[in-house]
Amino acid sequence: MLLNNKTALVTGGTRGIGHAIVKKFAEQGCNVAFTYVSSEEKAKLFESELNALGIKAKAYKSDAGSYAESEKLVEEVIKGFGNLDVLVNNAGVTRDNLILRMSEQQWDEVINANLKSVFNLTKHVSKVMLRNKRGSIINLTSIVGVNGQAGQSNYSASKAGIIGFTKSIADEFGSRSIRCNAIAPGFIETDMTMVLPEETKKGILAQIPMKRMGQAEEVANVALFLASELSTYVSGQVISVCGAMSR
Repeated sequence: MLLNNKTALVTGGTRGIGHAIVKKFAEQGCNVAFTYVSSEEKAKLFESELNALGIKAKAYKSDAGSYAESEKLVEEVIKGFGNLDVLVNNAGVTRDNLILRMSEQQWDEVINANLKSVFNLTKHVSKVMLRNKRGSIINLTSIVGVNGQAGQSNYSASKAGIIGFTKSIADEFGSRSIRCNAIAPGFIETDMTMVLPEETKKGILAQIPMKRMGQAEEVANVALFLASELSTYVSGQVISVCGAMSR
């Protein structure tokens, strides 16, 4: 039970990597608050499954890209759980297009959902962590934020921004024993990647030295390490989970 009696807030926790992180944390004794935007029925069902593990879990409908909603969310989590030890900024979207065809709306939606959301939650949660003089902030970036990708200039920019933000926050909060790290997943088997055409999947696998896509649980395992006491001297780092695509 690496996270026994700790409390975590995970944004975008009902699907893919976020879902795996929430489940992994709960299995390790962590009380978990997680957010969703649209599928309330799915979120409530997941909440019930987690509570059956003997921990406290609650789903909150909240848009991480909204400063006001993020502030209200953190207030409600503190009121409901009493404290907050871990923040996982996972919420994000894609609006892929070549730059000549990309609309201003497509750019703004991705920057708000992926990058501004990290600012919003970190700012509001940091007040609690600074008071406690401890905490772990984990930001989900991407291998695309490290390497770039044609047709994803908005997504790449948002994820690269998270890397710079992570290192800056690690500098700002280090003296208060608050750690901030980023995880950069490569191609992971999720709902989004599973609908890709077979030819596209073959092209992706050709780029991965390990010759397979990763599993969401493999990303969650790294998040568990960063959230736990096993990583108390790890901060300001970007850990790639990508099958050796970036090295």
